[in-house]
Amino acid sequence: MKKAIVSVINDLSTDQRVHKVCTTLHQLGYQVTLVGRKQRKSLPLIPRNYSTKRLFLLFESGPFFYLEFQIRLFFYLLFHRGDVLVSNDLDTLLPNYLISKLKSSALVYDSHELFCEVPELLENPTKKGIWKRLERWIFPKLKYVFTVNDSIAKIYENEYNVKLNVVRNIPLLGAQTNQQLNRADLGLPEGKKIIVLQGAGINVDRGAEEAVEAMQYVNDALLLIIGSGDVMSVLKQSVSDFKLEDKVKFIGKVPFEKLLQYTLHADLGLTLDKDTNINYRYSLPNKLFDYIHAGVPVLASDLVEIRKIIFQYSIGDCIENHDPQHIAQKINSIFNDNATLQMWKKNTKIASADLKWENEEQQLIAVYKQFL
Repeated sequence: MKKAIVSVINDLSTDQRVHKVCTTLHQLGYQVTLVGRKQRKSLPLIPRNYSTKRLFLLFESGPFFYLEFQIRLFFYLLFHRGDVLVSNDLDTLLPNYLISKLKSSALVYDSHELFCEVPELLENPTKKGIWKRLERWIFPKLKYVFTVNDSIAKIYENEYNVKLNVVRNIPLLGAQTNQQLNRADLGLPEGKKIIVLQGAGINVDRGAEEAVEAMQYVNDALLLIIGSGDVMSVLKQSVSDFKLEDKVKFIGKVPFEKLLQYTLHADLGLTLDKDTNINYRYSLPNKLFDYIHAGVPVLASDLVEIRKIIFQYSIGDCIENHDPQHIAQKINSIFNDNATLQMWKKNTKIASADLKWENEEQQLIAVYKQFL
């Protein structure tokens, strides 16, 4: 069997895109190993139909973490056979590129975002310069490249004159299992609307702070914040400051299967990224499609790729700004118009039948079949 080694810098537990890619490769006939890292607080992995390897590192953040990861991944790839190497995002690309040259392996690159435009790098020009030089060196040499939406593909194509394939991070149709846990099982109140904001990157400029503040003006509803990110401590302090303990509930980081149980009970899903940088401007968040497949209408920022989906399928609305009172007004208006809310909910079924991984993976299959 042909062997594929898939690399990602996260701890594998919540990355649904990479899991779906690995599953597609397995079904094509590849022997797949997914390599990531193990953190001290990593969740246990649910058994998968392919192999996984989590590298335990001495450092968990900062420049020494990135340096250690590059070295550890390089030597892992050096001493393990990989007919096809799959690099996810720029922070795994260098070891994969070097090994692909040393061992004449096929290299596939999957860019999940405009890596050099994330806020963490925009705030540190030195770090951004290092990553950008790496990208400029390797990207034009790549033959097989995937990304997550048309806007990002166009930016990379214009900059590096490389053709990209677009594979959006959309769930499998039918991946949403039958609802097994009721509200009582999940500790959720009866008789209240449930609003959900979920994600592995609940970070600065993603609207979470304003969503919490908006709950001062929303009645008979509970905001669930599910996941992790760098603003969680700020959000918890805001809940305390505004005395919103009965209106905002933090769930924390949970496996996708458990996350789904909460999402299925939601009446409205939020995705509120701000247009503060080019990466967020052209984002197409995974949670948008998770909401759709769970039958949950969406309130979102008015961003290019997101509004295209929302208004094409009529599954929700967009905010005009991030003022907490405006967000609250939108939420109250939605909950006071049950007919429209039910129409949006019905339309999510139509959208999910179209927006499914079974369609997206065809581009993956076309590329990876060449190496078999």
